[in-house]
Amino acid sequence: MPENPHAELLDTALSAAHDAGDVALSHFRKNGLHVETKHDGSPVTIADRETEKSLRRVITDRFPEHTILGEEYAAQNNERLATDDDAKPQWIIDPIDGTASFIRGVPLFGTLIGVVVRGAPVVGVMHFPALGETVYAASGAGAWYRSGDAPPIPARASFTARLADATICTTSDDYFRQTKSRGVWSTVRDACASTRGWSDSYAFLLLATGRIDAVVEPPMLHPWDAAAAIPVIQEAGGVWTSWDGACSLGRRSVAASNAPIHAELLDRIRAAHTPTA
Repeated sequence: MPENPHAELLDTALSAAHDAGDVALSHFRKNGLHVETKHDGSPVTIADRETEKSLRRVITDRFPEHTILGEEYAAQNNERLATDDDAKPQWIIDPIDGTASFIRGVPLFGTLIGVVVRGAPVVGVMHFPALGETVYAASGAGAWYRSGDAPPIPARASFTARLADATICTTSDDYFRQTKSRGVWSTVRDACASTRGWSDSYAFLLLATGRIDAVVEPPMLHPWDAAAAIPVIQEAGGVWTSWDGACSLGRRSVAASNAPIHAELLDRIRAAHTPTA
């Protein structure tokens, strides 16, 4: 990819993601994997924790002055999301996005790394070690996709022009039920051509590479779910916002799509969604 001011950050993120992916794979589909339940009800395993430790080690060795916000150790380390006023870059990491898939032996889990500067995600890497697929981007340098040992190729969002012709993904209908927003998913589902449930962050890779047209998720995402995907989708020519049209790591809902259908997608969501206080 072309040189740009974030090239060093991206190189480190790619290296860290592949090392961490190897750690995750060392536990994947192994008998006896112990699963715990976190305070928010989500599952966690030793694979999540060891993979995050690997990420932190690589990042800290290369950029000891930067801050890190990670899913598994954020509370323990008193980590917080950086603001626009924070001068130091922040690495936002999710060691295994899709732990529910991981523990069931489904290969649609990924290691996510985003780098945020002054509140803006500028680097994103999404690596899916069990599939051998990686999509990555740095602001101003485009998005890139690599499968196995093949050379990287540009990642491009689709050009589907109408919501009625679009294929849209979400992780699970269950999440809309839990957030009392099933009406939103019903409206989106009825307005598009087809829906699929390809899991978690893998849907964002599919969006960035033009294989689907949009991803809609209810207000349940954390910064580590979004920080890597935002620059990838934007650099691939797509659009990432929350349901209210903002692009911020502080928002927890997602309406991400190719550019042509985004306004129509938001209109449908807003018509069906009643924000709560």
